[in-house]
Amino acid sequence: MNTVFKTRIVKIGNSQGIRIPKIFLDEISLEEEVELELQPDQIVIRRARKAREGWEHTFQIMAEQGDDRLIDNDSIATSSWDEDEWTW
Repeated sequence: MNTVFKTRIVKIGNSQGIRIPKIFLDEISLEEEVELELQPDQIVIRRARKAREGWEHTFQIMAEQGDDRLIDNDSIATSSWDEDEWTW
């Protein structure tokens, strides 16, 4: 869908905003939270990404490739206290 719609900038309190037609919001499932990105001569509005979105899939790929090990495992040296005294 490549639809162009002209609208006006309106005053909203101390800020300014635009009205986005419902059909646009419905078309890409925009709800309450969005991301705004400033690019040369334009503002891009898109669905807000969820925190850590896609991490599970990425970690699964890392595990399959054997890339899920600690990089600096030596820095986590345990002492006798860790082994003998520490309890959960």
